[in-house]
Amino acid sequence: MTTPTPLTYRDAGVDIDAGNAVIERIKPLVKRSFRPEVMGALGGFGALFDLSGKYREPVLVSGTDGVGTKLKLAQQFDRHDTIGIDLVGMCVNDVLVQGAEPLFFLDYFATGKLDVDTVVAVVGGIARGCELAGCALIGGETAEMPDMYAPGEYDLAGFTVGAVEKSNLLDGASVRAGDLLIGIASSGPHSNGYSLIRRIFDRAGRPGDVDLDGVTLIDALMAPTALYVKPILELLRSNETDRAIHAMAHITGGGLTENIVRVIPDGLGLDIDASTIVLPPVFDWLQREGAVADEEMWRTFNCGVGFVLVVPPSHASAIESDLDRLGLAHRRIGAVVTATGESRVQIG
Repeated sequence: MTTPTPLTYRDAGVDIDAGNAVIERIKPLVKRSFRPEVMGALGGFGALFDLSGKYREPVLVSGTDGVGTKLKLAQQFDRHDTIGIDLVGMCVNDVLVQGAEPLFFLDYFATGKLDVDTVVAVVGGIARGCELAGCALIGGETAEMPDMYAPGEYDLAGFTVGAVEKSNLLDGASVRAGDLLIGIASSGPHSNGYSLIRRIFDRAGRPGDVDLDGVTLIDALMAPTALYVKPILELLRSNETDRAIHAMAHITGGGLTENIVRVIPDGLGLDIDASTIVLPPVFDWLQREGAVADEEMWRTFNCGVGFVLVVPPSHASAIESDLDRLGLAHRRIGAVVTATGESRVQIG
């Protein structure tokens, strides 16, 4: 009887040494994102975060997301250093909507075969995103799974937990007809609509070097998601006593048509002024090259508006002054109205 050749985990396609190398290289990147509340070091079975003494009546707000098929462009064009910022942005901007401060973040990176440099670049971007958002990259998982992914491919998922004082929770209950919508500028498509974007990009011959007002098309498409956390939290703190912000919305999949209305109570709707939606160059290019109708643009992309505040008219000017001070480009895009008919959102 022939003795079988001894097999190792590496023979099966999993390189434990590569995984250990990744951990050693990302440790200093991750540590830069730590907050005083983080307990212990990277590498434990569970991540620890001390919430005592920070809140009187804390409400925990959690969120999870990915970056969709923007990953395909990151992999095709070897742009691995900023896709992690997108991952953080899609999660922390969501919990921010309810007034929560993101406390910590966890990531999941999966691939068929670990490339140490790629993993370090991606996780480095995640750590940088956490620094910019003020939350700690407290843990994560790097999974090497042979035969699950084609060579060079990987997938990402992110998870965040935030907290807000129960008395400061934003749930849309204060929204009234007549409230104004203030749109805050996006940095580009963020991480939404990329299945359509890639279809248009491919049909146009992948012209990544096309100039869009001094920025190449590929740079515009890969611009990382704007992180609104720090300025918006400061805005909330400065307007805490008079409750000047009734609701907020993060414009993600579903675009302007479907996201703002998620924070609007039943019986109310939105009247958005289409003339205020001035498409930045990257969206203008996408609409022209893809012959995309306005309605499809509004329900697929943020169209230059990445975050929306719902405020009473009496506070709008003061809020806008604060936004100027905080360096957030903005414009009024519409108002809350009494809902009529089947559609609660009118753009015209």
